[in-house]
Amino acid sequence: MLILEAHPVARSKAIAASDISAGTCILREVSLAVVLLPAEKGRRCDACFRRASTDRQLRRCSGCAAYWYCNAECQKMHWKTMHQPICKRYAHFVASAMYQALADHERMDAILLSHLLARIAANSSSTEDVSSHVSVFLSLLPGPMTDITTPPVCAIPSSPDDLSDELYARFGNNNFAIQSHLYTVGHGIFPNASRFFNHSCMPNAAAKYIFSEAQPVTMEVIALSDIEMGEEICITYLDPALLQTRKQVFEVIYGFLCSCQSCQQLRKLGVLPPSPVAEDEVEGLGKALQRHVGLENGVGVHLPYKTLDSLPQQLWPVLQEGYMTLLSEIFSRSSHEGLYSQAHESGLVLLALYLVVYPKNYPQIGAHLVEMAKTRWNELVTSSPSEQRTVKEQISVLLRHASEILNIIGAEGDEEGRLQEAKNLETLLGE
Repeated sequence: MLILEAHPVARSKAIAASDISAGTCILREVSLAVVLLPAEKGRRCDACFRRASTDRQLRRCSGCAAYWYCNAECQKMHWKTMHQPICKRYAHFVASAMYQALADHERMDAILLSHLLARIAANSSSTEDVSSHVSVFLSLLPGPMTDITTPPVCAIPSSPDDLSDELYARFGNNNFAIQSHLYTVGHGIFPNASRFFNHSCMPNAAAKYIFSEAQPVTMEVIALSDIEMGEEICITYLDPALLQTRKQVFEVIYGFLCSCQSCQQLRKLGVLPPSPVAEDEVEGLGKALQRHVGLENGVGVHLPYKTLDSLPQQLWPVLQEGYMTLLSEIFSRSSHEGLYSQAHESGLVLLALYLVVYPKNYPQIGAHLVEMAKTRWNELVTSSPSEQRTVKEQISVLLRHASEILNIIGAEGDEEGRLQEAKNLETLLGE
């Protein structure tokens, strides 16, 4: 499905070996090592990342009392693949002065590195061969920062310090945020995904994560749109909406200057004018953005995607990250407070901005369309009978667009999510 070709800067690039349809799984890769965010510990299985529920009670490891599992199958799988080498040592490690002195993100790195070393150690006594995956990871380019210090790790027999250093040198720029419905729950190492796919702020593919009983967390890279034979397949390394932050992140963490069309256009624009603060100015800018995108009359049959270079100068302030944050806050607050007219208008402006900033079929667009549909559904309760038909028609349009986008990515993460919410609303709408 893909082949690697030489790249003048990134060493190589993944090229489509044939035409690829939107929704196609381009790569499926089992994680080499993962770690849950501290906030998710005890709420999710440490092995498969599935979330606890009334039907799925987690059980604590009796050896270290620090890892939680769905059932005996998950615990057995985790024990064989990486937990056995660190179980009896973990409590002493996290209580040590070296670990306690670390910042929160350094603690995450320390545990993930410990998991990776434990996976390598466990491999020597199992039938599974992870050496090829480790070799791929070590073949990746290290990050640009040369003054990093490898964090302490949970003492694992036969783990040389130089191996820890070599592995950690590649953590910063080869560490994926594992998400469930756009919400980050952990981090993981996926060597082949790092090896194959370069970054673009307007990607034609995206990673999703599968949580299955007694199975390691698995990444699937899905084509967001039709990809022609010979076209490079790219994913994004961060949220494309980080229009100002992205340049610094790329330089410091990844060591490159992004040359995608979005970044090239941002560099042409130079210093952006500030986004408005006054309520009337915010509203006026939003209406102008709606008109430019084509949403002044609401969402129609087709989603009118635009590019950054299409924005007239008077709309450049919408590209300030703070403007999107403000719109998100207004939409969320007005939706929860029952200010449905305001929620509808701010939701349309936010959608218009998404259609400029994000590539076609990006999951964030689908998720937002579902939130807009939910808000409109809540509005039905306060609508007059004459208004309800119009509102229902609008909900139907929003759900159709949302389902088209979210079905491309398909099921991922936790069982409940925006795709299921869209299906539930469609059922209610048909009653």
